[in-house]
Amino acid sequence: MSRKFNLLVFDWDGTLMDSEARIVACLRGAIRDLELESRDEEALKNIIGLGLREAVSTLYPDSNDDLLRQLTDRYRYHFLTADPTPSTLFNGAEQILRQLADAGYLMAVATGKGRAGLDKVLEETGVGSLFHATRCADETLSKPNPQMLHEVMDELGAEPGETLMIGDTEYDMLMARNASTGALAVSYGVHTLERLLKCTPLGCIHDIKELEIWLGEYAPEPAIEQRRG
Repeated sequence: MSRKFNLLVFDWDGTLMDSEARIVACLRGAIRDLELESRDEEALKNIIGLGLREAVSTLYPDSNDDLLRQLTDRYRYHFLTADPTPSTLFNGAEQILRQLADAGYLMAVATGKGRAGLDKVLEETGVGSLFHATRCADETLSKPNPQMLHEVMDELGAEPGETLMIGDTEYDMLMARNASTGALAVSYGVHTLERLLKCTPLGCIHDIKELEIWLGEYAPEPAIEQRRG
């Protein structure tokens, strides 16, 4: 039986990895280092998924380029070196990724993380070899701009109609919409289910282990294949 999607593009933080606490801790550490006005936990959680520059600009709208650079550098220091807060793959994530790889899916990552941060966690988790392409916010444009997805599809020779973006934030859902790909929300990450559903994804799963079942059951209405111009 033919399947609707051949390319699965995963967000990382909040979708495959339970890293919310570590990201918030690293943001707090960077803000403290620079003696900036503090931000509450909801504000810090809300920017997870954006590129660091976009995240800093959201937290401190009046920041200049120098502050953006300093806060970005301090965050990276805490994330890559100093912060001990543990972050692990969600239960079942590695297993489902390996099952999907064995089933022949193309798989990629599109993340708001920087390249150094993503490479670090891909090595630590041992799942890097399962992905055919990865894109980070410091190499291209941040979500919800569709550029990340366009670059991944171009690299892997996939069309929007056969591509599914899987993520836990509205930034993922909006990026998919902007790239004309499918979008599947996960409800266990950063943004609330209500917020995700406002972006009208194709569906929502509540545990990463449900993904393979959802892919097997998803049957869209017949439609003309959508291609990029």
